[in-house]
Amino acid sequence: MALVENNALEGRFAIVTGASRGIGRAIAIGLAAHGCGVMLAARDEAAMEDVRGEIEAAGGRACTTVCDMGDEASVVALVADTLKAFGRLDVLVNNAGFGIYGPMESSNTTEWDAVMAVNARGPYILCREAVPHLRKQSLAHIVNIGSVVSVKGYAEQAIYTASKHALQGMTKALAREVQSDGIRVHALCPGGVDTELVSKARPDLDRSVLMHPEEIADIVLFLVTRRGNAIIDEISVRRASSMPWA
Repeated sequence: MALVENNALEGRFAIVTGASRGIGRAIAIGLAAHGCGVMLAARDEAAMEDVRGEIEAAGGRACTTVCDMGDEASVVALVADTLKAFGRLDVLVNNAGFGIYGPMESSNTTEWDAVMAVNARGPYILCREAVPHLRKQSLAHIVNIGSVVSVKGYAEQAIYTASKHALQGMTKALAREVQSDGIRVHALCPGGVDTELVSKARPDLDRSVLMHPEEIADIVLFLVTRRGNAIIDEISVRRASSMPWA
């Protein structure tokens, strides 16, 4: 991957959800390191403050807002807080997510509703609220972080898989809706990344062969700093130890 210039995102501002840990944390730090102001959004305020401190210690700019992606008012307030802090919005990264795992026959609708609310409904609301503001910018991007199960299905992951399929479908439709506005909408679908979520979903995996969150952050940086005629709609990323094209 070509190196990204240190100031490639100077003067631009982003929302990153799920920014307190894992992939979201790595994305937020990566964006800030290249000049982007970042609104960190998550439920864990203390963990977010640690991320903000790390960004500011490195000379970057970040703000935090506690946001529950399962609550519509909280998601709407996230966009308002971002505009109040930065005055504009250029990049939206929908990263927050969680899963409940086990055989479908032992699951229930409460679990279904909880996962869908965070992984599909929340990003829908956030995109809906953000698009009018992204439309005002000439270099706007939405990056929706999906999963390998956005396009595949694994046993005992039916609810999580359904939520990520929903996010993928919404991403495809939204990309067409806002194409003429210059907003580029991307789906990034990683396989096994060394995060808390993956350790719960696949405790059988050897953590030493998993991808690192920073590797996913590098791909996000690539997407939001390239504005040529080559457009990337979807990127599927696998760990090196998994089978190619499987």
